Amino acid sequence: MVQRNREWTLCKLVLVALASLVSHLGAAQSIAKAEQDPQIAAALQQVSGQHIQANIKKLVSFGTRLTVSAQDPSSIAAGRGIGAAREWIKSEFERYSKDCGGCLEVKVDSFIEPAADRIPAATEITNVYAVLKGADPAQSKRMVLVTGHYDSRNSDTLDVKGDAPGANDDGSGTAVSLECARVLSKLKFPATIIFLTVAGEEQGLNGSRHFAKMAKDQGWDLEAVLNNDIVGGDKSAEQDHSVVRVFSEGVPVAASEQDIKRIRGLGGESDSGSRQVARYVAEVGRTYDAGVKPMLVFRLDRYLRGGDHYSFNEQGFSAVRMTEFREDFHHQHQNVRNENGIEYGDVPKFVDYDYVAHVARLNAATLASLASAPAAPANVHLLTKDLENDSTLTWDAVPGAASYEVLWRATTSGEWEHAQSFGNATRGTLKVSKDNVVFAVRAVDGAGHRSLAVVPVPER
Repeated sequence: MVQRNREWTLCKLVLVALASLVSHLGAAQSIAKAEQDPQIAAALQQVSGQHIQANIKKLVSFGTRLTVSAQDPSSIAAGRGIGAAREWIKSEFERYSKDCGGCLEVKVDSFIEPAADRIPAATEITNVYAVLKGADPAQSKRMVLVTGHYDSRNSDTLDVKGDAPGANDDGSGTAVSLECARVLSKLKFPATIIFLTVAGEEQGLNGSRHFAKMAKDQGWDLEAVLNNDIVGGDKSAEQDHSVVRVFSEGVPVAASEQDIKRIRGLGGESDSGSRQVARYVAEVGRTYDAGVKPMLVFRLDRYLRGGDHYSFNEQGFSAVRMTEFREDFHHQHQNVRNENGIEYGDVPKFVDYDYVAHVARLNAATLASLASAPAAPANVHLLTKDLENDSTLTWDAVPGAASYEVLWRATTSGEWEHAQSFGNATRGTLKVSKDNVVFAVRAVDGAGHRSLAVVPVPER
């Protein structure tokens, strides 16, 4: 009997503790999966592995797309070299625009890159892009962007004559940008979407660096950049075709010394804008079945490698990189050959076109969700004027927002764990200690589209 009483007492203590925990969380709830937007869900069904296959094979057909390869009129007419690839990409964007009644503004960003280690002589580099302008004048200045690089290389970064198929690196990322443009240009969104293909990546991120600086100099309100580089799902035995890696910087490369001091003091090393974009991609991946799940990798990039998202990070923009789960380095930056029973070269036979289509769907869903949502809240603050265990946050109202959610997670967690809605108020108090969690605020419109999350700045 004594033993039973002890067990009952222990059970009551556990129940009391659980009740206390629930009380401390107040009206908190785990983050529910967002409702699908029927328009976005229908658009994702239009993404075609066959279109992607045709586009990648067309890119390979140019022989080499090395940035310093031929781009004179005769080479373009002959269909070989970076110039021929450039003109074809531009014509594809123009074809998509014609199909949607001129909805896309097709543009080029050309510049002369001076001679450098991987550029033997001053070379013209051209980025090709298409702009789907936002339909809401009040929100059209907000932009989201998807990109891939259309240049390629083989074992020698200066080999202008040898073939450099670049089917996966980065014909796959270029195909994602093209397919997103083809599918999403049929729809209208409040904010603007940019579909970009850059050159010069293999020579030193030249094209993306120029484009990102242009965006910065012109004051673009660029909320998120999705860089797709090597998303071909190489058909190696150890490949995992169910996931795509999403890389994001921690402490922003563009952070000032004052910013870094604040980040260190608050433990905000994992709350850069790029990390919020990565978390957004993960949430979109749970809302829409793209066929591939995002695997968040909290570092800028792979070891010994780099990518075009870094160019945008340098200018202070939030940007992430998507890459297949396991790369086969025999199929990257290699001359096409068979040596000791090993097949080398970045050729189409190693690309899984259905996998690229899955990645394209994830990109399209993310772009469409962001372009449909209200802007992220501005002037988000966490009040720290008094010593208290409750936490109060404030933020500015956002045009088009129907409500606001306060998110939080344990400091050791990678993704947001809890959410509480405060309706259309611009202030909220939770019975959760600010010392124990990380908070953020996001705006939600009447249809349930969610903005990027914004981590508050302490206000004393």
